[in-house]
Amino acid sequence: MTCSASPDASKLATSRAFALIVLMLAAAVLGLAPVLVRLTETGPASAGFWRLVFALPLLLAFVGRPASMGGAGIGRPGKWMALAGMFFALDMSFWHYGLYLTSVANATVLCNLTPVIVTLFAWVVLRQRPRSLFLVALALSMVGAAAMALGANHSGGADRSLLGDALSLSVTLWYAAYFLTIQAARKTASAQRVMLWSTAVGAPLMLLAALIMGEQIVPTGPAGWVACIGLGLVHVAGQGGVAWALGKLPATITAVTILVQPVVAGLVSWWVFGETLTPVQALGGTLVLAAIVLAQWSTRKSESQTKTGVGSEDPTPANL
Repeated sequence: MTCSASPDASKLATSRAFALIVLMLAAAVLGLAPVLVRLTETGPASAGFWRLVFALPLLLAFVGRPASMGGAGIGRPGKWMALAGMFFALDMSFWHYGLYLTSVANATVLCNLTPVIVTLFAWVVLRQRPRSLFLVALALSMVGAAAMALGANHSGGADRSLLGDALSLSVTLWYAAYFLTIQAARKTASAQRVMLWSTAVGAPLMLLAALIMGEQIVPTGPAGWVACIGLGLVHVAGQGGVAWALGKLPATITAVTILVQPVVAGLVSWWVFGETLTPVQALGGTLVLAAIVLAQWSTRKSESQTKTGVGSEDPTPANL
């Protein structure tokens, strides 16, 4: 005897499908960010400053709406929101400098090792042991990252490119810390309010970094201003879309889908800057992305077995 799907199950499936579409679009939008950073005609940290500055009015408009229209209220910043803003400023500073020193593809793929870092944190600090399959994925990701860095065509100088790769790779630590503090902040505040205050805290820190580094802060022409405004829109639409989708989808699915970002970044940078990947880099990038997908799949398998009472290992928490 077969049973037809209940109306609630059908509604849930439709909602998840829509959330997946939103997530893919948000990830694609975020893929434009590294290209826009190159076009701002400012220093790396300055580009991050303008990204947050132009995002703030839109975030204020969203949060300040009446409750009947979905507004969350501005409220007050908590310690986790402030820490999230600090870590996001560090994230953007290191990533933007990496973008100026290495290729867009390298910088974007290397910083997508964040899921691995977060899971390692859960293993070492939270004592949640990952499955053996995850350890295979971790080793694969390290090999891929090394291939990305060592296989680059160092037209601008090997030392310069390798430094950019190292800065981009370090972003995984800052973004992992940002993600963990966002998770903590979301326990007591809405996603809109957390985004608003983390952005408000991050903006002056980015400006301070730009001043310390002696950067060009103001864009030199209209095209630079357009790129800065575009970064603000990307921040709201991209990060906002991901935050919204996280409330509708399992984090494992989100982590895999967000990998649309480096694909879009690589394609757009090829079109705009004429960047190309060497065969070794292409192989390394493929290994990194495959490793992240494998890590997420092992997490999902572990969670499934835990729900059915199979296996004794603790499930690794969601990574993105």
